[in-house]
Amino acid sequence: MQTSCTAKEQEMEERIARHPCFSEEAHHYFARMHVAVAPACNIQCNYCNRKFDCVNESRPGVVSEVLKPEEAVQKVLVVAGEILQMSVVGIAGPGDPLANPQKTFATFKGVAENAPDLKLCLSTNGLRLPEFVEQIAALEIDHVTITINAVNPAIGSRIYSWIFHQGKKYSGRKAAEILISQQLKGLEYLTKKGILVKVNSVLIPGVNDRHLEEVAAAVRQRGAFMHNIMPLIVAPDTEFSRNGVRNPTSEEIEVIRQKSSASLKVMKHCRQCRADAVGLLGEDRSAEFTKDKVMKMPMKYDQQARKAFQEKLDAKVGKRRNACQLMAEKHAEKLRAHETSAQSSKKTAAVAIRIAATTRGSAKVNLHFGHAKEFLIFDCSDSGIQFVGIRKVQSYCVGKLNCGSNKQPILAETSEVLKDCQILLCSGIGDVPKEYLLKKGIVTYVKSGDIEELLVESRKYYAYMNESQSALV
Repeated sequence: MQTSCTAKEQEMEERIARHPCFSEEAHHYFARMHVAVAPACNIQCNYCNRKFDCVNESRPGVVSEVLKPEEAVQKVLVVAGEILQMSVVGIAGPGDPLANPQKTFATFKGVAENAPDLKLCLSTNGLRLPEFVEQIAALEIDHVTITINAVNPAIGSRIYSWIFHQGKKYSGRKAAEILISQQLKGLEYLTKKGILVKVNSVLIPGVNDRHLEEVAAAVRQRGAFMHNIMPLIVAPDTEFSRNGVRNPTSEEIEVIRQKSSASLKVMKHCRQCRADAVGLLGEDRSAEFTKDKVMKMPMKYDQQARKAFQEKLDAKVGKRRNACQLMAEKHAEKLRAHETSAQSSKKTAAVAIRIAATTRGSAKVNLHFGHAKEFLIFDCSDSGIQFVGIRKVQSYCVGKLNCGSNKQPILAETSEVLKDCQILLCSGIGDVPKEYLLKKGIVTYVKSGDIEELLVESRKYYAYMNESQSALV
């Protein structure tokens, strides 16, 4: 049975209602924009190489061009006029925003003065965070993300090559001690100001994978709102790539997130965005808004038009949330009915089914399998629908020129990523991948529409197919 939210929880929901990175509901409808104005960094992580960039690259620290504060403000106004669902402007690099304080705060000030309806968001490694808490609060930047990969200096010394702090370079354990101290101090200062803080942690197999539960407990104790455990992306020409450190598997990520969720709410919909990302989570429209293009585009920023548009989105989010709650209540009622009957509880329909879905956003299944670069993973059972996370893949279709080429390796990789799923939910799929996935035990359900409704529908279809096959045996 659903319990009502407390006043504090309700207030929190309202604060994150339009922030796609802080709200799982909002990420389906509201867009964000990162402006790349902060090129310098004051730490060197063993997984980071900011020099490597291509148009298909999506990971933190990657940008195609760095902007001056005045250019960034103009770009924000142009993009906000074109993408009415854009609700958040963030600075996340490509270096560290607080290692470039003048550029960072000049940009935030310009955006706040010219586009007051946009939420301001800051991502930082936290090394200089305690210095700037007052400025952050004064500019009403009420969403901050700190990347904290360890709270144990011995483990931290394996993640960071060096830091540059107060005019001096440190390495090894001393560097980790200073960085961790500054991060936790900054986190406490922010939360005492009432600022929402999300903590990012990179899951590094063999380094901090068994330590992240401790990180979750430590940051919760200091007031963090959410923990985002992200898979390591081993970039070329980095310390980790040279030492053979691998990316974590989907199973490892899921296990660690589950363990850490005992301490703190865990984010599962992160896309590990570029530092110049534009658009809904899961899409990147930065190529449409390069500096050259933006400087020639008309500025159509209209605060009233944006307000009216986003209020309609609020209604959609509320309607979807109410529908999901009703669905959850129906599932709970059905589950109770099953529990009263030992025979019914053994049916296939009572079992949780793992489903992979493709989407362009708006909480809909509206993307062909061949164009998918990621899958949303859900567990669907009588007790409700649980979002598991995002899994990235290489898209099956890469243009007409490659349509006749051998795509077996791509299918093999995709089927490995989805090996624990029973159903693939998509708006379309070719016969070859459909048959290939079926041989791997993944049934394809092709239909467009609301994700929540189709998850339930496809699960019923799967249960029906299983029961039909059992009757024939």
